[in-house]
Amino acid sequence: MATTKKKAVRRAKKGQRIRQVAAIPFRLREDGGLEVLLVTSRTTRRFIVPKGWPMKGKSGRRAAAIEAQEEAGVLGKALKQPAGTYSYWKRMADGFIRVDVSVFLLQVTEELADWREAANRQRAWLPPADAALLIDEPELSTLLRDLTFPAADPS
Repeated sequence: MATTKKKAVRRAKKGQRIRQVAAIPFRLREDGGLEVLLVTSRTTRRFIVPKGWPMKGKSGRRAAAIEAQEEAGVLGKALKQPAGTYSYWKRMADGFIRVDVSVFLLQVTEELADWREAANRQRAWLPPADAALLIDEPELSTLLRDLTFPAADPS
């Protein structure tokens, strides 16, 4: 993924907008309420959604599902259509770059006890409205608060 990041930074320095993909993992509680999963970032420890750079040869929803597995330790089914988009300022070694993010809902089917970035992140299941309050990016906070979720798959 380092090559993709380097290319994105070069494009950003030329004034081009760059993009990432993100997942909003969700599950249905036994009482019927919905919860979404947030993780902490590795550097600032703020709550975020799992996200990363597009992956060559993979669709946006597949890349988002991979990021959710790596960063949050969850497996599931990503919905085909993005749930929305948001933009944020990404902190880089020599400044900030503007990033546009396509967000995919991921219906969680399995939560792993151990995962790739477990030592570097914490995760928290929260109702969407509560999750929205913990997110610093205003557009993502609004997206979380206003999300409509599909009916849970009974299988």
